[in-house]
Amino acid sequence: MTSQDTEQSGQTGTGRLQIAIVPVTPFQQNCTLIFDSMSKRGVVVDPGGDVEAILDAIEKTGMKVDTILLTHGHIDHAGGAEALKRALGVEIVGPHIADKNMLGNIERQAEMFGLPGGYQNAYPDRWLDEGDTIDIGGHSFKVLHCPGHAPGHVVFINEEARFAHVGDVLFNGSIGRTDLPGGDHAALIASIKDKLLPLGDDITFVCGHGPGSTFGGERQNNPFLV
Repeated sequence: MTSQDTEQSGQTGTGRLQIAIVPVTPFQQNCTLIFDSMSKRGVVVDPGGDVEAILDAIEKTGMKVDTILLTHGHIDHAGGAEALKRALGVEIVGPHIADKNMLGNIERQAEMFGLPGGYQNAYPDRWLDEGDTIDIGGHSFKVLHCPGHAPGHVVFINEEARFAHVGDVLFNGSIGRTDLPGGDHAALIASIKDKLLPLGDDITFVCGHGPGSTFGGERQNNPFLV
């Protein structure tokens, strides 16, 4: 885990949300543990690989994992999902069904990037769609379908805690790539400007790579959103 462990958090009416970041894969993807500090129940978001490191982080936090959540189907976000599912005995939920083919080609993605073995195709137990809600340790998160970086990309928002996990849609000072198969720059900008930024400048987010930020900070300073 990094020095960000459990530092990003938000208060809700049912307790405190805590966040632990586990950088995984050669892409240094932010596999994220989100859990309630009182019940210790929560989820793992985007276990892209390095499953042993994720399991070690889970043990260190003392959390009980209820679900594995996927924001989208790229290898660095979903390549370890099936192995983690077997280790924990929990379901994989998300992303949107538009990424079904991508999730079924993770092993081929590994070959294309010249990555070592261990990455597996992922088969979610349940797909997510716009307007769905998911429970994370007793805290309700709204699901937004935000295509552009990937056709089936979803984002998780807890408006009460003013917190979001945006995957690879939006970054601190940047946005998700759109030059990969299924990418669409116009759709990505629309997802950010029409769905995320209107939720409020004060929302803090964790993203798929690098440090997080706030919607307001990105609205004002992100060169891709000017």
